[in-house]
Amino acid sequence: MKVTPSNIVNAIGRLSRSVFFDYPTKQTRTKIKIISVGHPLGPIKILRKNGPTETEQTISSSMIQRYAAAFKEGIPVNIDRVLGASYNTRSALEALLAHTPEFFLCRPHRVQFQESSTIIKTGHKHLIWNPREPHAEGVIQELPCALTISELPSVETVYGVLDFPIDVAPELDIEVKRRHTQIQIALALIGHQLGFRTYIAANDQGIQYNRKPLIELPGVIADLADERLLQAYSEGVDAARFIDCLWLKNGRFMPAVMEIEHSTGVTSGLNRMQRFKNSIPAFEQTRWAIVAPDEDREDVLKKCSETQFKNLKAQYFPYSAVEELYGLCMRRRITGVSEAFLDSFMETPVD
Repeated sequence: MKVTPSNIVNAIGRLSRSVFFDYPTKQTRTKIKIISVGHPLGPIKILRKNGPTETEQTISSSMIQRYAAAFKEGIPVNIDRVLGASYNTRSALEALLAHTPEFFLCRPHRVQFQESSTIIKTGHKHLIWNPREPHAEGVIQELPCALTISELPSVETVYGVLDFPIDVAPELDIEVKRRHTQIQIALALIGHQLGFRTYIAANDQGIQYNRKPLIELPGVIADLADERLLQAYSEGVDAARFIDCLWLKNGRFMPAVMEIEHSTGVTSGLNRMQRFKNSIPAFEQTRWAIVAPDEDREDVLKKCSETQFKNLKAQYFPYSAVEELYGLCMRRRITGVSEAFLDSFMETPVD
């Protein structure tokens, strides 16, 4: 059993629309009321009330998705550690879910690291999924918790210095270029750690990262025409020239073709990948992925599901998942991963 985004949406959808709900923290005087629930995956519109001030806000589908993925039966989940500072309505989502029957408040003890020693501290609030013994709807119930969790410091994704030639996408804002390139670099370094060769779009290869062009990143290749897998398909090489990132392996496999869509819209990336796919054989184990910000999830999945792109079977690779995988690669030096492991970081549209 696992929690799905629709489980969360349905559970919250059954709560009363006429009641203001409390937050799990007694010191918090703010209350929240449900305005509407979008089925099956959200968003959820709420009214947040703090004294005489009332503010309408939205709990996004992408936040619900990420929170749902963190739950396993009987395992405490701290929403701030799942979402970081990414969403300003995360506490409202936690509060509403705590009022549904299968989710309980709990406070596991935590191990706090202090130089070479550790101490056990009173725990922060978590939610725990306990579907076998639900509580009454519309109330918060705390579950005694004998667990102790290890709270290792979170790992930030840190990028080096980027310098852009003046002819690299001059129509784009510099911050857009920077974020796009950071994700491109992360994908290249992930590919290198996983044993893939990486191709970076020809128009981006001259961007400087830590005073060296991207083409000099480890494992990055300059020309797809030199790859044994594609040598016989000159039309395909031409079609892929400006695709943001490709992973290749052993001269026989192409694990992923990825378009990073930070601000230019999803359709152009899907069209580029479609042209490339139509000009090469159906290689095994190839993922066609749109890499985009977490807040663009709904738009990406909708576009990927459109009739003209159905045969592409495109997946959504959110920025947060890219940086999570990048962190694992840099921190744990993982190798020899399975296809299922890679797929766990991407989402396929539901028909």
